[in-house]
Amino acid sequence: MNLRHLFAVSLGLLVSSAALSEDAKPLLHDHTLPVLATPDFKGPLEARFSIAKGKWTPQDGVLSVLDLPEQKHIPVLHHKVGLASATIEVEFLIEGPGSFLVGCDSDKHVGRVVVNATSLSIAEDSVKPSHTIAKLPMTVKPNEWHKLRVEWQGDQMAANLDGQELKAQHAFLATPKRQSWLAAGKSVKVRNLKISGETKP
Repeated sequence: MNLRHLFAVSLGLLVSSAALSEDAKPLLHDHTLPVLATPDFKGPLEARFSIAKGKWTPQDGVLSVLDLPEQKHIPVLHHKVGLASATIEVEFLIEGPGSFLVGCDSDKHVGRVVVNATSLSIAEDSVKPSHTIAKLPMTVKPNEWHKLRVEWQGDQMAANLDGQELKAQHAFLATPKRQSWLAAGKSVKVRNLKISGETKP
């Protein structure tokens, strides 16, 4: 191995390490939250997950999500643990037009991160329809995998989509939570889901 090749390999490793460090960088939290769920999507979902709408099919490490038009509601998957502080990491692929969402509820919706073809946004649900409180224009290409990290703590919510960060603050986001959820429009695939969090502030 010549020196030029060795330098290139070393530089590549440094860049990879920096990228991994950046991925792991918390958006809101000052410590690592306990991991609560890392489904492998190779068999049935564990009992703390509940399909509310749509068809969610785990197979070969990927969760395939399909809209059922007769339900007249986008697909929703609940994780039935109320988290005061949370970090949700996930990769998703939108097949054609559509959207991908990560949110949290009390007895009704509290807040959500919304990804569509042209933007990343954060909304709170004290009013109907939900009130967008932060928005970042960006291109989210269909049929490509994207990496999303969502966090909430107190009255704040934040997201990192493919390295682009967005944060928002609103009093309603501090509402005590009873569950988190994923939602998708039309046809979406999901992999590498990890839910971490704490149930008490």
